[in-house]
Amino acid sequence: MFKATQNGETVYQLWIASADRQEGAMHVFKDVKIEVKYGDHAPFMCELANSIEKAIKYVPRENKDRMVMLREYIKAFKSGSIDCHKNSQRNWVYDKGPPVETNIGFIESYRDPFGVRGEFEGFVAVVNRAQSEKFQSLVDNATKFISMLPWNSDFEKDEFLRPDFTSLDVLCFASSGIPAGINIPNYDDIRQEEGFKNVSLGNVLSAQPPAKPITFLAEEDQALFKEWQGRSFEVQVAIHELLGHGSGKLLKEGNDGALNFDKDKVKHPFTGKSIETFYKSGETWDGKFGAESSSYEECRAESVGIFLSCVPEILALFGHTASTEEVSDVTYVNWLIMVRAGLLSLEYFTPENSKWRQAHMQARYAILRVLLEAGEGLVSISRKEEEVVISLDRSKILSVGRKAMAAFLEKLNVYKATADVEEGIRMYKHYTSVPEDMLELRNIVLAKKEPRKIFVQGVTCLTSDGQVDFKEFEATPYGMINSFKERYSADGPLGSLVQHLQHCGQFPPVNN
Repeated sequence: MFKATQNGETVYQLWIASADRQEGAMHVFKDVKIEVKYGDHAPFMCELANSIEKAIKYVPRENKDRMVMLREYIKAFKSGSIDCHKNSQRNWVYDKGPPVETNIGFIESYRDPFGVRGEFEGFVAVVNRAQSEKFQSLVDNATKFISMLPWNSDFEKDEFLRPDFTSLDVLCFASSGIPAGINIPNYDDIRQEEGFKNVSLGNVLSAQPPAKPITFLAEEDQALFKEWQGRSFEVQVAIHELLGHGSGKLLKEGNDGALNFDKDKVKHPFTGKSIETFYKSGETWDGKFGAESSSYEECRAESVGIFLSCVPEILALFGHTASTEEVSDVTYVNWLIMVRAGLLSLEYFTPENSKWRQAHMQARYAILRVLLEAGEGLVSISRKEEEVVISLDRSKILSVGRKAMAAFLEKLNVYKATADVEEGIRMYKHYTSVPEDMLELRNIVLAKKEPRKIFVQGVTCLTSDGQVDFKEFEATPYGMINSFKERYSADGPLGSLVQHLQHCGQFPPVNN
Protein backbone atom coordinates (compact mmCIF):
# COMPACT_ATOMS: atom_id res chain seq x y z
CA MET A 1 0.00 0.00 0.00
CA PHE A 2 1.40 3.37 -1.04
CA LYS A 3 0.14 6.89 -0.49
CA ALA A 4 -0.02 9.12 -3.57
CA THR A 5 -1.53 12.42 -4.70
CA GLN A 6 -3.67 12.62 -7.84
CA ASN A 7 -5.28 15.89 -8.94
CA GLY A 8 -4.72 17.29 -5.47
CA GLU A 9 -6.45 14.35 -3.77
CA THR A 10 -4.89 11.66 -1.58
CA VAL A 11 -5.10 8.21 -3.12
CA TYR A 12 -3.90 4.95 -1.58
CA GLN A 13 -2.44 2.56 -4.11
CA LEU A 14 -2.80 -1.15 -3.41
CA TRP A 15 -0.27 -3.06 -5.52
CA ILE A 16 -1.00 -6.67 -6.49
CA ALA A 17 1.88 -8.98 -7.36
CA SER A 18 1.29 -10.26 -10.91
CA ALA A 19 3.11 -10.87 -14.17
CA ASP A 20 0.46 -8.96 -16.13
CA ARG A 21 0.39 -5.18 -15.82
CA GLN A 22 -3.35 -5.05 -16.38
CA GLU A 23 -5.62 -2.05 -15.93
CA GLY A 24 -6.43 -1.36 -12.29
CA ALA A 25 -9.56 0.05 -10.72
CA MET A 26 -10.46 2.87 -8.34
CA HIS A 27 -12.55 2.13 -5.26
CA VAL A 28 -13.96 4.36 -2.53
CA PHE A 29 -14.15 3.04 1.03
CA LYS A 30 -15.41 5.36 3.77
CA ASP A 31 -14.54 8.42 1.65
CA VAL A 32 -11.00 7.09 1.08
CA LYS A 33 -9.91 6.50 -2.51
CA ILE A 34 -8.06 3.21 -3.09
CA GLU A 35 -6.52 2.44 -6.46
CA VAL A 36 -5.83 -1.24 -7.14
CA LYS A 37 -2.80 -1.62 -9.41
CA TYR A 38 -1.32 -4.78 -10.92
CA GLY A 39 2.21 -5.75 -11.95
CA ASP A 40 4.08 -5.57 -8.65
CA HIS A 41 7.20 -7.79 -8.85
CA ALA A 42 6.23 -8.47 -12.48
CA PRO A 43 9.61 -9.88 -13.68
CA PHE A 44 9.70 -12.41 -10.84
CA MET A 45 6.04 -13.39 -11.24
CA CYS A 46 6.47 -13.80 -15.00
CA GLU A 47 9.48 -16.10 -14.66
CA LEU A 48 7.70 -18.01 -11.89
CA ALA A 49 4.64 -18.64 -14.08
CA ASN A 50 6.86 -19.65 -17.02
CA SER A 51 8.84 -22.10 -14.86
CA ILE A 52 5.66 -23.75 -13.57
CA GLU A 53 4.44 -24.02 -17.17
CA LYS A 54 7.62 -25.98 -17.99
CA ALA A 55 7.07 -28.24 -14.97
CA ILE A 56 3.62 -29.38 -16.11
CA LYS A 57 5.05 -31.83 -18.66
CA TYR A 58 6.63 -33.82 -15.82
CA VAL A 59 3.32 -34.38 -14.00
CA PRO A 60 1.85 -37.89 -14.53
CA ARG A 61 -1.30 -37.60 -16.63
CA GLU A 62 -3.34 -39.55 -14.07
CA ASN A 63 -2.54 -36.96 -11.36
CA LYS A 64 -5.29 -34.51 -12.25
CA ASP A 65 -5.17 -32.66 -8.90
CA ARG A 66 -1.47 -31.81 -9.31
CA MET A 67 -2.10 -30.77 -12.92
CA VAL A 68 -4.97 -28.44 -11.96
CA MET A 69 -2.94 -27.07 -9.05
CA LEU A 70 -0.10 -26.02 -11.35
CA ARG A 71 -2.45 -24.48 -13.91
CA GLU A 72 -4.19 -22.46 -11.19
CA TYR A 73 -0.75 -21.34 -9.93
CA ILE A 74 0.04 -20.04 -13.42
CA LYS A 75 -3.23 -18.12 -13.63
CA ALA A 76 -2.78 -16.74 -10.11
CA PHE A 77 0.79 -15.53 -10.66
CA LYS A 78 -0.02 -14.04 -14.05
CA SER A 79 -3.21 -12.25 -13.03
CA GLY A 80 -2.76 -11.74 -9.29
CA SER A 81 -6.08 -13.53 -8.67
CA ILE A 82 -6.57 -14.74 -5.10
CA ASP A 83 -9.44 -16.97 -6.25
CA CYS A 84 -7.05 -18.78 -8.61
CA HIS A 85 -4.54 -19.25 -5.82
CA LYS A 86 -7.31 -20.58 -3.57
CA ASN A 87 -8.18 -23.09 -6.29
CA SER A 88 -4.53 -24.16 -6.42
CA GLN A 89 -4.61 -24.77 -2.67
CA ARG A 90 -7.83 -26.79 -2.91
CA ASN A 91 -6.22 -29.11 -5.42
CA TRP A 92 -3.05 -29.23 -3.32
CA VAL A 93 -5.18 -30.56 -0.45
CA TYR A 94 -6.83 -33.11 -2.78
CA ASP A 95 -3.41 -34.36 -3.98
CA LYS A 96 -2.86 -36.99 -1.27
CA GLY A 97 0.48 -38.65 -0.55
CA PRO A 98 2.69 -37.40 -3.39
CA PRO A 99 6.35 -38.57 -3.22
CA VAL A 100 7.51 -34.99 -3.86
CA GLU A 101 5.67 -32.18 -2.09
CA THR A 102 5.66 -28.50 -3.02
CA ASN A 103 3.73 -25.34 -2.26
CA ILE A 104 4.23 -21.75 -3.30
CA GLY A 105 2.66 -18.32 -2.91
CA PHE A 106 2.07 -15.52 -0.43
CA ILE A 107 1.35 -17.81 2.50
CA GLU A 108 2.16 -16.71 6.05
CA SER A 109 1.20 -13.33 7.53
CA TYR A 110 3.38 -13.50 10.66
CA ARG A 111 5.73 -10.70 9.59
CA ASP A 112 2.96 -8.22 8.76
CA PRO A 113 2.24 -6.01 11.80
CA PHE A 114 -1.46 -6.16 10.89
CA GLY A 115 -1.42 -9.92 10.25
CA VAL A 116 -2.93 -9.50 6.77
CA ARG A 117 -0.28 -9.49 4.04
CA GLY A 118 1.29 -12.86 3.25
CA GLU A 119 5.04 -13.32 2.88
CA PHE A 120 6.14 -15.10 -0.29
CA GLU A 121 7.51 -18.59 0.17
CA GLY A 122 8.03 -21.75 -1.79
CA PHE A 123 9.40 -25.17 -0.97
CA VAL A 124 10.23 -28.49 -2.55
CA ALA A 125 10.60 -31.55 -0.33
CA VAL A 126 10.79 -35.33 -0.54
CA VAL A 127 8.51 -37.52 1.59
CA ASN A 128 10.13 -39.64 4.30
CA ARG A 129 7.87 -42.70 4.10
CA ALA A 130 9.02 -44.44 7.29
CA GLN A 131 8.67 -41.34 9.45
CA SER A 132 5.33 -40.48 7.86
CA GLU A 133 3.83 -43.75 9.13
CA LYS A 134 3.99 -42.37 12.70
CA PHE A 135 2.09 -39.27 11.67
CA GLN A 136 -0.50 -41.31 9.78
CA SER A 137 -1.16 -43.28 12.96
CA LEU A 138 -1.81 -39.97 14.71
CA VAL A 139 -4.28 -39.03 11.94
CA ASP A 140 -6.01 -42.43 12.27
CA ASN A 141 -6.62 -41.75 15.98
CA ALA A 142 -7.15 -38.00 15.74
CA THR A 143 -10.88 -38.02 16.58
CA LYS A 144 -10.20 -39.88 19.83
CA PHE A 145 -7.38 -37.53 20.85
CA ILE A 146 -9.32 -34.38 19.95
CA SER A 147 -12.13 -35.58 22.25
CA MET A 148 -9.60 -35.34 25.11
CA LEU A 149 -9.30 -31.58 24.65
CA PRO A 150 -10.95 -29.39 27.32
CA TRP A 151 -14.10 -28.26 25.47
CA ASN A 152 -17.34 -30.02 24.64
CA SER A 153 -18.41 -31.25 21.22
CA ASP A 154 -20.48 -28.11 20.49
CA PHE A 155 -17.19 -26.30 19.92
CA GLU A 156 -15.59 -28.98 17.78
CA LYS A 157 -16.00 -29.67 14.07
CA ASP A 158 -18.98 -31.91 13.23
CA GLU A 159 -16.61 -34.10 11.23
CA PHE A 160 -12.82 -34.26 11.40
CA LEU A 161 -11.49 -33.71 7.87
CA ARG A 162 -8.69 -36.26 7.64
CA PRO A 163 -5.65 -34.44 6.30
CA ASP A 164 -2.53 -35.69 4.60
CA PHE A 165 0.17 -35.71 7.31
CA THR A 166 3.68 -36.45 6.14
CA SER A 167 7.26 -36.05 7.24
CA LEU A 168 9.29 -34.24 4.61
CA ASP A 169 13.00 -33.80 4.05
CA VAL A 170 13.35 -30.29 2.64
CA LEU A 171 15.21 -29.98 -0.62
CA CYS A 172 14.79 -26.21 -0.80
CA PHE A 173 12.76 -23.76 1.27
CA ALA A 174 12.73 -20.17 -0.01
CA SER A 175 11.58 -17.69 2.62
CA SER A 176 12.95 -15.52 5.43
CA GLY A 177 12.81 -18.46 7.81
CA ILE A 178 12.27 -22.22 7.73
CA PRO A 179 9.53 -23.63 10.00
CA ALA A 180 9.64 -27.01 11.73
CA GLY A 181 6.08 -27.81 10.70
CA ILE A 182 3.34 -26.47 8.46
CA ASN A 183 -0.45 -26.59 8.54
CA ILE A 184 -1.87 -25.01 5.38
CA PRO A 185 -3.70 -23.64 3.43
CA ASN A 186 -4.39 -20.57 5.54
CA TYR A 187 -7.64 -19.77 3.73
CA ASP A 188 -10.03 -20.53 6.57
CA ASP A 189 -13.04 -21.37 4.39
CA ILE A 190 -11.00 -24.11 2.70
CA ARG A 191 -9.66 -25.38 6.05
CA GLN A 192 -13.13 -25.56 7.61
CA GLU A 193 -15.01 -27.05 4.67
CA GLU A 194 -12.52 -28.93 2.46
CA GLY A 195 -9.53 -29.76 4.62
CA PHE A 196 -5.84 -29.05 4.97
CA LYS A 197 -2.44 -30.72 5.01
CA ASN A 198 -0.01 -31.18 7.87
CA VAL A 199 3.69 -31.33 7.19
CA SER A 200 6.57 -32.02 9.57
CA LEU A 201 9.95 -30.97 8.19
CA GLY A 202 12.14 -33.79 9.47
CA ASN A 203 15.58 -32.57 8.44
CA VAL A 204 14.78 -29.12 9.89
CA LEU A 205 13.83 -30.71 13.22
CA SER A 206 17.03 -32.75 13.30
CA ALA A 207 19.35 -29.91 12.27
CA GLN A 208 21.33 -28.96 15.34
CA PRO A 209 24.15 -26.41 15.77
CA PRO A 210 27.45 -27.45 17.40
CA ALA A 211 27.06 -28.60 21.00
CA LYS A 212 27.28 -25.94 23.70
CA PRO A 213 25.59 -25.21 27.06
CA ILE A 214 21.87 -24.42 26.90
CA THR A 215 21.21 -20.95 28.27
CA PHE A 216 18.90 -20.35 31.26
CA LEU A 217 18.70 -24.01 32.30
CA ALA A 218 19.95 -25.56 35.53
CA GLU A 219 22.98 -27.83 35.34
CA GLU A 220 20.88 -30.89 36.20
CA ASP A 221 18.64 -30.26 33.16
CA GLN A 222 21.41 -29.79 30.60
CA ALA A 223 22.12 -33.42 29.66
CA LEU A 224 18.46 -34.50 29.61
CA PHE A 225 17.49 -31.48 27.52
CA LYS A 226 20.15 -32.19 24.91
CA GLU A 227 19.28 -35.91 24.80
CA TRP A 228 15.53 -35.46 24.33
CA GLN A 229 15.20 -32.05 22.66
CA GLY A 230 14.82 -33.37 19.11
CA ARG A 231 12.41 -36.20 19.92
CA SER A 232 10.31 -34.04 22.25
CA PHE A 233 10.01 -31.31 19.65
CA GLU A 234 8.99 -33.89 17.03
CA VAL A 235 6.02 -34.89 19.21
CA GLN A 236 5.13 -31.25 19.91
CA VAL A 237 5.19 -30.28 16.23
CA ALA A 238 3.03 -33.26 15.25
CA ILE A 239 0.35 -32.52 17.88
CA HIS A 240 0.57 -28.76 17.26
CA GLU A 241 -0.04 -29.07 13.51
CA LEU A 242 -2.63 -31.88 13.41
CA LEU A 243 -4.59 -31.65 16.67
CA GLY A 244 -3.88 -27.98 17.39
CA HIS A 245 -4.54 -26.23 14.09
CA GLY A 246 -6.80 -29.08 13.01
CA SER A 247 -9.24 -28.81 15.92
CA GLY A 248 -11.95 -26.36 16.85
CA LYS A 249 -15.15 -25.18 15.17
CA LEU A 250 -16.16 -21.66 14.17
CA LEU A 251 -19.81 -20.97 15.01
CA LYS A 252 -21.07 -19.04 12.02
CA GLU A 253 -23.90 -17.92 9.82
CA GLY A 254 -23.98 -19.13 6.22
CA ASN A 255 -24.72 -17.06 3.15
CA ASP A 256 -28.33 -18.25 3.38
CA GLY A 257 -28.63 -17.01 6.96
CA ALA A 258 -28.62 -20.51 8.47
CA LEU A 259 -26.44 -21.17 11.52
CA ASN A 260 -24.08 -24.16 11.77
CA PHE A 261 -25.10 -24.69 15.41
CA ASP A 262 -28.38 -24.92 17.33
CA LYS A 263 -28.79 -21.52 18.98
CA ASP A 264 -31.49 -22.85 21.31
CA LYS A 265 -29.46 -25.79 22.59
CA VAL A 266 -25.82 -24.72 22.57
CA LYS A 267 -24.90 -22.89 25.76
CA HIS A 268 -21.86 -20.76 26.49
CA PRO A 269 -19.66 -22.75 28.91
CA PHE A 270 -18.68 -19.65 30.92
CA THR A 271 -22.09 -17.98 31.25
CA GLY A 272 -24.54 -20.86 30.85
CA LYS A 273 -26.55 -18.68 28.48
CA SER A 274 -27.26 -18.89 24.76
CA ILE A 275 -24.50 -18.01 22.29
CA GLU A 276 -24.74 -14.29 21.54
CA THR A 277 -21.70 -13.77 19.32
CA PHE A 278 -20.77 -15.74 16.20
CA TYR A 279 -19.34 -15.15 12.73
CA LYS A 280 -21.80 -13.34 10.49
CA SER A 281 -21.96 -14.19 6.80
CA GLY A 282 -18.72 -13.11 5.11
CA GLU A 283 -16.79 -12.68 8.36
CA THR A 284 -13.55 -14.60 8.93
CA TRP A 285 -11.45 -15.53 11.94
CA ASP A 286 -8.46 -13.36 11.04
CA GLY A 287 -10.73 -10.56 9.90
CA LYS A 288 -12.45 -10.44 13.30
CA PHE A 289 -9.38 -10.88 15.51
CA GLY A 290 -7.10 -8.77 13.27
CA ALA A 291 -3.43 -8.38 14.14
CA GLU A 292 -3.67 -10.75 17.12
CA SER A 293 -5.19 -13.63 15.14
CA SER A 294 -1.92 -15.30 14.03
CA SER A 295 -0.32 -15.30 17.46
CA TYR A 296 -3.58 -16.25 19.20
CA GLU A 297 -4.00 -19.30 16.94
CA GLU A 298 -0.34 -20.31 17.37
CA CYS A 299 -0.85 -20.09 21.13
CA ARG A 300 -3.90 -22.35 20.88
CA ALA A 301 -1.96 -24.91 18.83
CA GLU A 302 1.12 -24.77 21.11
CA SER A 303 -1.14 -25.22 24.15
CA VAL A 304 -2.77 -28.28 22.57
CA GLY A 305 0.74 -29.60 21.96
CA ILE A 306 1.92 -29.56 25.56
CA PHE A 307 -1.51 -30.53 26.92
CA LEU A 308 -1.70 -33.72 24.83
CA SER A 309 2.01 -34.54 25.05
CA CYS A 310 1.15 -36.08 28.44
CA VAL A 311 -1.09 -38.74 26.83
CA PRO A 312 0.70 -42.14 26.85
CA GLU A 313 -1.20 -43.39 23.77
CA ILE A 314 0.12 -40.48 21.69
CA LEU A 315 3.67 -40.95 22.93
CA ALA A 316 3.47 -44.66 22.09
CA LEU A 317 2.83 -43.79 18.42
CA PHE A 318 6.27 -42.16 18.39
CA GLY A 319 7.96 -45.09 20.13
CA HIS A 320 7.98 -43.66 23.66
CA THR A 321 6.67 -45.46 26.74
CA ALA A 322 4.84 -43.56 29.48
CA SER A 323 2.26 -44.03 32.21
CA THR A 324 -0.63 -41.94 33.49
CA GLU A 325 0.99 -41.63 36.92
CA GLU A 326 4.35 -40.06 36.12
CA VAL A 327 5.82 -37.78 33.48
CA SER A 328 8.14 -39.34 30.92
CA ASP A 329 11.40 -37.72 29.83
CA VAL A 330 9.94 -36.82 26.44
CA THR A 331 7.01 -34.95 28.06
CA TYR A 332 9.15 -33.26 30.70
CA VAL A 333 11.62 -31.93 28.13
CA ASN A 334 8.75 -30.82 25.88
CA TRP A 335 7.32 -28.68 28.69
CA LEU A 336 10.83 -27.49 29.58
CA ILE A 337 11.39 -26.44 25.95
CA MET A 338 8.16 -24.42 26.12
CA VAL A 339 8.86 -22.52 29.35
CA ARG A 340 12.44 -21.76 28.25
CA ALA A 341 11.12 -20.57 24.88
CA GLY A 342 8.70 -18.30 26.74
CA LEU A 343 11.63 -16.65 28.49
CA LEU A 344 13.66 -16.36 25.28
CA SER A 345 10.61 -14.80 23.60
CA LEU A 346 11.23 -11.54 25.48
CA GLU A 347 13.83 -10.77 22.81
CA TYR A 348 10.96 -10.24 20.37
CA PHE A 349 9.08 -7.71 22.51
CA THR A 350 9.59 -3.99 21.85
CA PRO A 351 9.04 -1.95 25.06
CA GLU A 352 8.90 1.39 23.23
CA ASN A 353 5.55 0.55 21.60
CA SER A 354 4.58 -2.56 23.60
CA LYS A 355 4.50 -4.63 20.42
CA TRP A 356 5.49 -8.22 19.73
CA ARG A 357 7.47 -8.86 16.56
CA GLN A 358 6.94 -12.62 16.18
CA ALA A 359 3.70 -14.57 16.50
CA HIS A 360 5.09 -17.87 17.82
CA MET A 361 7.26 -16.12 20.40
CA GLN A 362 4.34 -14.08 21.71
CA ALA A 363 2.35 -17.32 21.97
CA ARG A 364 5.07 -19.10 23.97
CA TYR A 365 5.43 -16.15 26.32
CA ALA A 366 1.68 -16.31 27.02
CA ILE A 367 2.00 -19.99 27.95
CA LEU A 368 4.90 -19.20 30.28
CA ARG A 369 2.76 -16.56 32.00
CA VAL A 370 -0.11 -19.04 32.40
CA LEU A 371 2.19 -21.63 34.00
CA LEU A 372 3.80 -19.04 36.28
CA GLU A 373 0.34 -17.86 37.31
CA ALA A 374 -0.62 -21.47 38.15
CA GLY A 375 1.75 -21.21 41.13
CA GLU A 376 2.48 -24.06 43.57
CA GLY A 377 6.11 -24.02 42.42
CA LEU A 378 5.31 -25.47 38.99
CA VAL A 379 7.58 -22.98 37.20
CA SER A 380 10.12 -20.75 38.86
CA ILE A 381 12.60 -18.19 37.59
CA SER A 382 15.59 -17.54 39.83
CA ARG A 383 18.00 -14.68 39.32
CA LYS A 384 21.42 -14.07 40.80
CA GLU A 385 22.90 -10.84 39.44
CA GLU A 386 23.08 -11.38 35.67
CA GLU A 387 22.43 -15.13 35.78
CA VAL A 388 18.89 -16.44 35.27
CA VAL A 389 17.68 -20.03 35.59
CA ILE A 390 14.19 -21.24 34.72
CA SER A 391 13.03 -24.44 36.43
CA LEU A 392 10.05 -26.77 36.02
CA ASP A 393 8.79 -29.07 38.77
CA ARG A 394 8.34 -32.39 36.98
CA SER A 395 6.09 -33.79 39.72
CA LYS A 396 3.47 -31.05 39.21
CA ILE A 397 3.04 -31.18 35.41
CA LEU A 398 0.14 -33.67 35.47
CA SER A 399 -1.68 -31.95 38.32
CA VAL A 400 -1.00 -28.21 38.43
CA GLY A 401 0.30 -27.80 34.88
CA ARG A 402 -2.40 -29.67 32.95
CA LYS A 403 -5.17 -28.07 35.03
CA ALA A 404 -3.90 -24.59 34.22
CA MET A 405 -3.49 -25.39 30.53
CA ALA A 406 -6.98 -26.93 30.36
CA ALA A 407 -8.59 -23.75 31.67
CA PHE A 408 -6.52 -21.54 29.38
CA LEU A 409 -7.11 -23.74 26.32
CA GLU A 410 -10.87 -23.79 26.80
CA LYS A 411 -10.95 -19.99 26.88
CA LEU A 412 -8.75 -19.71 23.80
CA ASN A 413 -10.98 -22.10 21.86
CA VAL A 414 -14.38 -20.85 23.01
CA TYR A 415 -13.56 -17.17 22.41
CA LYS A 416 -12.29 -18.05 18.94
CA ALA A 417 -15.28 -20.28 18.17
CA THR A 418 -17.83 -17.65 19.20
CA ALA A 419 -16.09 -14.68 17.53
CA ASP A 420 -15.88 -13.06 20.98
CA VAL A 421 -13.22 -10.54 20.05
CA GLU A 422 -13.64 -8.42 23.16
CA GLU A 423 -13.10 -11.19 25.72
CA GLY A 424 -10.57 -13.10 23.61
CA ILE A 425 -8.28 -10.13 22.99
CA ARG A 426 -8.65 -8.90 26.57
CA MET A 427 -7.51 -12.25 27.93
CA TYR A 428 -4.71 -12.65 25.40
CA LYS A 429 -3.35 -9.17 26.01
CA HIS A 430 -3.33 -9.91 29.74
CA TYR A 431 -1.08 -12.93 29.27
CA THR A 432 1.15 -11.27 26.66
CA SER A 433 1.70 -8.04 28.61
CA VAL A 434 5.25 -7.57 29.88
CA PRO A 435 5.44 -6.17 33.43
CA GLU A 436 8.50 -4.51 34.93
CA ASP A 437 10.04 -7.69 36.36
CA MET A 438 9.86 -9.34 32.94
CA LEU A 439 11.42 -6.27 31.30
CA GLU A 440 14.39 -6.69 33.65
CA LEU A 441 14.71 -10.33 32.55
CA ARG A 442 14.46 -9.15 28.94
CA ASN A 443 17.69 -7.17 29.37
CA ILE A 444 19.50 -10.35 30.45
CA VAL A 445 17.97 -12.36 27.60
CA LEU A 446 19.22 -9.74 25.12
CA ALA A 447 22.69 -9.76 26.71
CA LYS A 448 22.90 -13.53 26.18
CA LYS A 449 21.29 -13.46 22.73
CA GLU A 450 22.80 -15.97 20.33
CA PRO A 451 23.24 -15.43 16.57
CA ARG A 452 20.25 -16.45 14.50
CA LYS A 453 20.59 -19.99 13.17
CA ILE A 454 21.29 -20.19 9.44
CA PHE A 455 20.22 -23.18 7.37
CA VAL A 456 22.60 -24.05 4.54
CA GLN A 457 20.60 -25.55 1.68
CA GLY A 458 21.85 -27.74 -1.14
CA VAL A 459 21.45 -27.22 -4.89
CA THR A 460 20.20 -29.59 -7.59
CA CYS A 461 21.63 -29.73 -11.08
CA LEU A 462 21.48 -31.98 -14.14
CA THR A 463 24.51 -34.12 -14.93
CA SER A 464 25.79 -34.68 -18.47
CA ASP A 465 23.85 -37.97 -18.69
CA GLY A 466 20.56 -36.33 -17.67
CA GLN A 467 20.54 -37.44 -14.02
CA VAL A 468 19.74 -35.13 -11.11
CA ASP A 469 22.65 -34.42 -8.80
CA PHE A 470 22.29 -32.92 -5.32
CA LYS A 471 25.21 -30.81 -4.15
CA GLU A 472 25.62 -30.11 -0.44
CA PHE A 473 27.67 -27.41 1.28
CA GLU A 474 29.42 -27.22 4.63
CA ALA A 475 27.47 -25.75 7.56
CA THR A 476 29.52 -22.55 7.78
CA PRO A 477 29.09 -18.96 6.57
CA TYR A 478 31.45 -19.88 3.72
CA GLY A 479 29.18 -22.80 2.76
CA MET A 480 26.14 -20.51 2.92
CA ILE A 481 27.72 -18.02 0.50
CA ASN A 482 28.83 -20.77 -1.88
CA SER A 483 25.33 -22.31 -1.94
CA PHE A 484 23.82 -19.00 -3.05
CA LYS A 485 26.63 -18.41 -5.52
CA GLU A 486 25.96 -21.83 -7.07
CA ARG A 487 22.18 -21.37 -7.09
CA TYR A 488 22.27 -17.96 -8.76
CA SER A 489 25.22 -18.46 -11.11
CA ALA A 490 24.61 -18.21 -14.85
CA ASP A 491 24.62 -22.01 -15.26
CA GLY A 492 22.95 -22.75 -11.92
CA PRO A 493 19.34 -23.87 -11.42
CA LEU A 494 18.09 -20.28 -11.35
CA GLY A 495 20.42 -19.04 -14.07
CA SER A 496 17.64 -18.21 -16.55
CA LEU A 497 15.84 -16.15 -13.89
CA VAL A 498 19.04 -14.26 -13.06
CA GLN A 499 19.73 -13.52 -16.73
CA HIS A 500 16.16 -12.36 -17.28
CA LEU A 501 16.23 -10.08 -14.25
CA GLN A 502 19.64 -8.69 -15.16
CA HIS A 503 18.23 -7.85 -18.58
CA CYS A 504 15.34 -6.02 -16.84
CA GLY A 505 17.75 -4.24 -14.50
CA GLN A 506 16.24 -6.04 -11.50
CA PHE A 507 19.27 -8.11 -10.40
CA PRO A 508 22.95 -7.22 -10.02
CA PRO A 509 25.63 -9.21 -11.89
CA VAL A 510 26.91 -12.30 -10.06
CA ASN A 511 30.68 -12.09 -9.84
CA ASN A 512 32.96 -15.04 -9.33
